[in-house]
Amino acid sequence: MTGLTADLLLLAYASGVFPMAEHQDDPEVFWVDPKRRGILPLHGFRMSRSLARRLRRGDYQITINQDFAAVLTACADRAETWINADIHARYVELHQMGKAHSVEVWQDGELSGGVYGVTLGGAFFGESMFSRRRDASKIALCYLIDRLNQAGFTLCDTQFLTAHLASLGGVEISRAAYQRLLRDALLLKADFTAPAVPTAQELLQRRTQIS
Repeated sequence: MTGLTADLLLLAYASGVFPMAEHQDDPEVFWVDPKRRGILPLHGFRMSRSLARRLRRGDYQITINQDFAAVLTACADRAETWINADIHARYVELHQMGKAHSVEVWQDGELSGGVYGVTLGGAFFGESMFSRRRDASKIALCYLIDRLNQAGFTLCDTQFLTAHLASLGGVEISRAAYQRLLRDALLLKADFTAPAVPTAQELLQRRTQIS
């Protein structure tokens, strides 16, 4: 497929489909609409005791949208990826439009982990995450879920359900159920950039209140 644009991507997400390439060097992009959809319930995120202890150590810094392009590039830096040059360019464009965002984890001055996705209304469409140090992607996900809750989002789409996401509370739902959640979320107004970055203590305290 040719002619991938940022506006077309937004229309696709609003319709419940997302783009992929077979591999990084494949110029073609195809649309995916899974029969079974992975989501991460915002009040069902599962934080293990070991992860909570890891957060309390505080040997990391969290930023929002500080280096979106670096997170995107790091997510594509693997043996198998669906992020080709066209997809990479369009997501950078979406970020410049204020429609794609990243959470970055920094350790010792280096980018050690992160997650990025697209936002529409009260829906966050998670695209990918990466980790260069132990638990860095989990830390990013913790701060992402907290941010989505604080900012008024109701849907965190993970596209597919992996064993890793299932261990964190991810579930799989039907296409029809996903479409209902998406329809309701698109009617909302949520601002990904509005909440301040919390301390680990503040994040964990909110987790306790939710559970």
